[in-house]
Amino acid sequence: MTGPDRRTTLAGAASLLMTPFLADPGKAAMPPKDLILTNAKVTTLDRSNPQAQAVAIRDGRILAVGTEAEVRAASGPDATLIDAKGRRVIPGLIDSHMHIIRGGLNYNMELRWDGVPTLADAMAMLKKQAEVTPPPQWVRIVGGFTEHQFSEKRLPTLDEINQAAPDTPVFILHLYDRALLNRAALRAVGYTRDTPNPPGGEIQRDQDGEPTGLLLAKPNATILYATLAKGPKLPPEYQLNSTRHFMREMNRLGVTGVIDAGGGFQNYPDDYAIIEKLHGDGELTLRISYNLFTQKPKQELADFSGWAKQVTPGQGDDTYRHNGAGEMLVYSAADFEDFRVERPEMPPNMESDLEPVVRLLVENRWPWRLHATYNETITRALDVFEKVNRDVPFDGLHWFFDHAETIDQRNIDRIAALGGGIAVQHRMAYQGEYFVERYGAKAAEATPPIAKMMAAGIPVGAGTDATRVASYNPWVSLSWLVTGRTVGGTSLYPPGNRLDRETALRLWTEANTWFSNEQGKKGQVKAGQLADLIVLSDDYFSVAEAEIPHITSVLTLLGGKVVYGSGDYRDLAPDLPKPMPDWSPVRTFGGYWRPARDKDGKLLKMGSLCGCASSCAVHGHDHAAAYASPAPAADEAGFWGAFGCGCWAV
Repeated sequence: MTGPDRRTTLAGAASLLMTPFLADPGKAAMPPKDLILTNAKVTTLDRSNPQAQAVAIRDGRILAVGTEAEVRAASGPDATLIDAKGRRVIPGLIDSHMHIIRGGLNYNMELRWDGVPTLADAMAMLKKQAEVTPPPQWVRIVGGFTEHQFSEKRLPTLDEINQAAPDTPVFILHLYDRALLNRAALRAVGYTRDTPNPPGGEIQRDQDGEPTGLLLAKPNATILYATLAKGPKLPPEYQLNSTRHFMREMNRLGVTGVIDAGGGFQNYPDDYAIIEKLHGDGELTLRISYNLFTQKPKQELADFSGWAKQVTPGQGDDTYRHNGAGEMLVYSAADFEDFRVERPEMPPNMESDLEPVVRLLVENRWPWRLHATYNETITRALDVFEKVNRDVPFDGLHWFFDHAETIDQRNIDRIAALGGGIAVQHRMAYQGEYFVERYGAKAAEATPPIAKMMAAGIPVGAGTDATRVASYNPWVSLSWLVTGRTVGGTSLYPPGNRLDRETALRLWTEANTWFSNEQGKKGQVKAGQLADLIVLSDDYFSVAEAEIPHITSVLTLLGGKVVYGSGDYRDLAPDLPKPMPDWSPVRTFGGYWRPARDKDGKLLKMGSLCGCASSCAVHGHDHAAAYASPAPAADEAGFWGAFGCGCWAV
């Protein structure tokens, strides 16, 4: 169904959720000018008007926020109404550190273990995907999970992987510490007993010197990513489709904005062609600000000098715009957060490499971001920043550190003095157990010290660093900020380093606009701002802490346009073509693991009927047919989720 009728009714619904508010019925054929979201519990994050019941939208921006009567009075007579049915409405979430552009090119090829609760379920998914993946393609599980999330508290063995996939290459990336390859993958990448260990990495071998399939980052992850890069790539048409499906997955989770932090093997401008085509065709469903990430050691200054002649910060529009430099500025300043190994010492040439790059950026008024896990790296970087600032004042330029898990109070104060910020990510939710094992529980209590950062008055924003370590699910990050617990259940932080729910939400909305120089433009439900809103499946402010990671959006608006809808709102969202290729894991499993929900979108408790033709071990008996047929690929097809046992609830 197309046209105004689709926008004003939901076929088959018992009551109208979206109805025209018309003074003149003769105007019904005209597209509505205004849209009103009503019957809502709106958390605006606008301190002058913190709560509301309705929102009016006109021309992509918020027109009015208040009671239904106030909002109707401000709107035109032909406004279209969407009934929120009493649900919580918040600003669209903004991820201040993600690799959305690179992730989109690969999303349709990847089997995601994000959120899967048991290793048994994960391996059942792997086995099924291996059966349908044609040669020479691989089954790729690239980050977003940790062994601690599984009830078994372990990774699969190489024997288990080879048994599940004897013929199809399998590559499994676990955080920044290791990759697991089956025998077919070893053959595909050509690793033999004669293959030497690359610098900073280890190919584990058996007693006969043959590679076992375990690759270790010792100490850096270059071997892991270089091996992954040997796999087949999707053709451009499929990459377009893949990026659209990844954006839709982010919209499902309530994300409307992303600051892309660049990444390895993400060359500018070549690897930006897909996202720029989608932007040119008007098919972006996220607002993307992108940073440029240098790709070759010793050529960093040349990269930024050349880019400064091609693009300027802020170039673009509200949907796609350039944001500056980083998170890699120079390779000699790049530490890492594999807490299974000792902290890396940055080389003596770090300062001499970094200074000319920072000087160039300041002179060209380029904002920048710098990856830095450890306080020791931050100290040395700040020495350079302060030196450059004495010669070429930063003068309000937005620059910031990413991560900063072990930063101390002195360096927090130095950042404040230079007008910088810190973007934090929930990597500790995935690696906290390893940090505690190496440094102790006491040292982990403020990793990072978010409360101290905020007390110092510096801008602090939140993100995920997805997709190769932590998951892209923003609600896992919000849960970590509020509870201080890892996805494996380890309590890391005392109350003093946890945030209340509203403060945590601000770090995912209003606060993140500083990091893209868009303050006042978005991040609140406030008249004049961009109309990026989400209607939640569950009330973030009242659900149990354990349920925060399972919140999704049932309706996502970007500039007042529906970009995602589920349940009663499903017919309001534009259709997507099916994931390409036809063997894509996204067709069967989707993205982040979805606990089962009923037809109204409410979470079902484990043990409830899942709707399968037969049951399973979790529900009481054998379930040989758990994956006998593919589940619908997305909410648009009526997919309500999967139980941890693998049963599809439809």
